[in-house]
Amino acid sequence: MIQPPLVHAENFIWNNARLLERRLFAYYFRNGSAHDVLAALGAFQNADGGFGNALEPDIRCPNSQPVPVQHALEILADIDPASPMVEQACDYLLTITTSEGGVPWLLPSAMGYPHAPWWQVAEGTPAALNPTAGIAGILYAMGTDHSWLQPAADYCWARIDDYALQDSLHDVDNILTFLYHAPDRTRAEERLAHLAQQMLAAGLVADAQADGYVRKPLDWAPMPDHPLRKYLPQADVQAHLDAVLASQQADGGWPINWPPLSPAGEAEWRGWITVKTLRMLDANGALHG
Repeated sequence: MIQPPLVHAENFIWNNARLLERRLFAYYFRNGSAHDVLAALGAFQNADGGFGNALEPDIRCPNSQPVPVQHALEILADIDPASPMVEQACDYLLTITTSEGGVPWLLPSAMGYPHAPWWQVAEGTPAALNPTAGIAGILYAMGTDHSWLQPAADYCWARIDDYALQDSLHDVDNILTFLYHAPDRTRAEERLAHLAQQMLAAGLVADAQADGYVRKPLDWAPMPDHPLRKYLPQADVQAHLDAVLASQQADGGWPINWPPLSPAGEAEWRGWITVKTLRMLDANGALHG
């Protein structure tokens, strides 16, 4: 008998996912406690207010890093935007912000621990749109009023206004998050329309059946209210929904589309991806039928 996607995935989560994703699954789908999610997330936070400890499974170092902070804020935006962890994380960001107003992609402390080969520190660790724009967008979404945000937003606007589209999926993803939530809606919508045209012309929105490390329609715009949705043909969105449902693995989880750093890292990523995929399917009315 074929199990519904949620039931099949639940078995995978309890068998394989780390505590954080088990509690996120319970919160979203089994009336779980927000307190339990926050307690699990807190284990990844350091005394400096940042997050590390392999919250980002491809960076195994215990030290705080910018991208794990972004991951933590994504969770907090949904679970508890008023959590003290938000302000603590912003205080940490102040300590690593460059003179440009943004934060680097990666700090040198990551190099002393196992990490995926694509995680490399740029010389001088300059600020980067990935993850500065994404973090700023999340903070706007939460209504956070912290001194880190405005200089970071100024940095993002300066970079976005003259942004030349390159083959950098993560830069674009972070820009979209910023434009989704930036309070200057006229400016944001103008830049979004221009960026969407560039993305489609450059083939950055891959076909639902494409292989490899690519971004497909629902990877870019997972929720129906995502601002990029209006630029994507509904037939392409539906084709991707069908492909996602078909790609659920025999163990109930969904796969990653990049080489894992380790078996443990792969299991951690699959737990993260599986919860994220279930939420996307649910929001698009595709989880139960």
